[in-house]
Amino acid sequence: MSILTLEHLTKSFGAHQVIDDISYTLEEGRIFGLIGQNGAGKTTLMKLILGLLPSTKGKIFILDEEVSYGYTATNRHIGYLPDVPSYYPYMTAYEYLMLCGEITGMPKNVRKERVEHYLHLVGLAKNKKRIQQFSRGMKQRLGIAQALINQPKLLICDEPTSALDPIGRKEILDILQSIKHETTVILSTHILHDAEQICDEIALLHNGKFVITGNLSEIMTKHSKHQIQVTFHTENQACTFLEKLPFNEQIVHKSNSLIIEAKDLTHTQQQLFSLCNALNLYPSSIEVVQPSLDEIFLEVSR
Repeated sequence: MSILTLEHLTKSFGAHQVIDDISYTLEEGRIFGLIGQNGAGKTTLMKLILGLLPSTKGKIFILDEEVSYGYTATNRHIGYLPDVPSYYPYMTAYEYLMLCGEITGMPKNVRKERVEHYLHLVGLAKNKKRIQQFSRGMKQRLGIAQALINQPKLLICDEPTSALDPIGRKEILDILQSIKHETTVILSTHILHDAEQICDEIALLHNGKFVITGNLSEIMTKHSKHQIQVTFHTENQACTFLEKLPFNEQIVHKSNSLIIEAKDLTHTQQQLFSLCNALNLYPSSIEVVQPSLDEIFLEVSR
């Protein structure tokens, strides 16, 4: 069943068009990566989905119910984690989540059960500190727990890993991966490696349009190029090898490694092995490599 449907969605601020005739359908049970550079319009699109901005044209549906600006009944299906969540700093995580449940009218016994469950999920069950003592990563994890407290059908996360260190980023990504069976996730990010790690499908927002959409693995296959990375023990060996290469394929030289674009993978491999033997050079590795999502992004954004 589709959780989110965008139909010819357009949003302009005066003469500046931020979202340009976007259509898309997102099915339930997916982690969807909304990716693009800073200023691409990702936050604007999420505010449209949340009914916090009026669209210029087009329609948005959550579970086949139309989103209306200023009348956000569809938000009962949505949990939202902003990029910089705000809290009552004098509360503990437990107290804060209990308050959130109370505000929504949740019975006390249900609140207590859910608060304990989601604090355990995000690794804060035993933490008794006041929120003002929390690190940025802890606040982001608490924000996920808060967004899940009503068990939404759709969880929207706006740049949840952007200011975190590698450990904090991994913690957030692991949590999002673990709740995939409970709720559909929209992960907005400009950190393409994060999307590559956990997303089932992506949409690349560029100049107001989705320039790439669909299943992530299929996108990676479609845009992949045959590339061979040859790594030597020293940079001098790499330079010697580069000087003797008998073809004009695109080559990237990085320190003691060469990345060679191969039109004919088998033929290029044969040439590389023969040249190594002729020069009496023995690379530490020769491997076929796939382009990253960052490289695909740069290619289609030119």
